[in-house]
Amino acid sequence: MIGKLKGVVEAVREDHLILDVHGVGYLVHCSARTLESLPRGGEAVALFIETFVREDMIRLYGFASETEQEWFRLLQGVQGIGAKTALAVLSTLRPAELAQAVALGDKAAVARAPGVGPRVATRIITELKDKAPAGAIGDFVPVAAGAGAGGAAEAGAAGDAISALTNLGYGLPQAHAAVAAALRAAGEDASAETLIRLGLKELAK
Repeated sequence: MIGKLKGVVEAVREDHLILDVHGVGYLVHCSARTLESLPRGGEAVALFIETFVREDMIRLYGFASETEQEWFRLLQGVQGIGAKTALAVLSTLRPAELAQAVALGDKAAVARAPGVGPRVATRIITELKDKAPAGAIGDFVPVAAGAGAGGAAEAGAAGDAISALTNLGYGLPQAHAAVAAALRAAGEDASAETLIRLGLKELAK
């Protein structure tokens, strides 16, 4: 089983790339976002790999991060979701955006993915609401009115607040939702302490 490949990008196509690893060209399917993030042809890259083995084929799926790979696995655990739809979701939403959409129950965000209608989006949110990967904390995307240029500071305070709430025993999706609500109430410049306090009030409702 292949878990990771490091090689040189030989070619990037619409839904896959050819990765040259010591003279062997591996065809690796990726999300559109991962393909867009790849270096130019001839440059080295490392991808986390999910290997699908069936009677009639072996297919490799590549991911820029372990968090993206974990979301790929989780999405396929949802009834009716296969590899193609899972990649479509990850092509539309970054892992942090998907974690946030699941935490907030944002069906409209998930339904933007090709082939994912409101019914499938509802199923994804319902079945994954308590399963967000732990790595999503570090990539948290704050949701605050007027959020914009101060992104790095916001993400740091929000990430610290989420970490604190999960350390108190709250689930990651609940912590995401509580901190997102706290950001909307306190604004994008709120400190981690303020977000924790408001988040705890939100969780106590």
